[in-house]
Amino acid sequence: MADLGFMKTVFPFHFECGAVVNAPAEAVFARLDDPRLLSAHMSRPSGMMAGAQMAIGLDASQGRAVGALIGMSGRVLGITLSLEEVVTERDPPRRKVWETTGTPRLLVIGHYRMGYELTPRGSSSLLRVFIDWALPERMPARWLGRVFGGFYARWCTQRMARDAQAHFQSGGR
Repeated sequence: MADLGFMKTVFPFHFECGAVVNAPAEAVFARLDDPRLLSAHMSRPSGMMAGAQMAIGLDASQGRAVGALIGMSGRVLGITLSLEEVVTERDPPRRKVWETTGTPRLLVIGHYRMGYELTPRGSSSLLRVFIDWALPERMPARWLGRVFGGFYARWCTQRMARDAQAHFQSGGR
């Protein structure tokens, strides 16, 4: 893989979840390959986001190429949050991985690497969504990360998996 010019970070924390999605891997990958659809849980108000939402910005490749840039920004409890991600792996219809670049401004996690893998199972697919993360660098976010980082990682990965299941359960293509 080519050097994409970003720092490799050690990620001491990990969470993953799995789900069976009632669609072929090609269809599931095509849907999850759109960062706006995959991260829809971040752009809708929710309790985990304290009622706030994040805006998602994409480069010309729309997040669908190695090296693609994805940005998110918003305000939670009056605090400005922002991050930039770069796609580091993309192997349709099997695997996609992205990670933060620059200095993310988040409340409970710092730098992270996230992705999904699909394994065909007949007319369905086994979806595995994962996140590896580090604590935020500064206080009080570092302290909040020790307390709430695992809860957030679980919510985010499970939300992505459940959203994919729900879309294809309702007959979406």
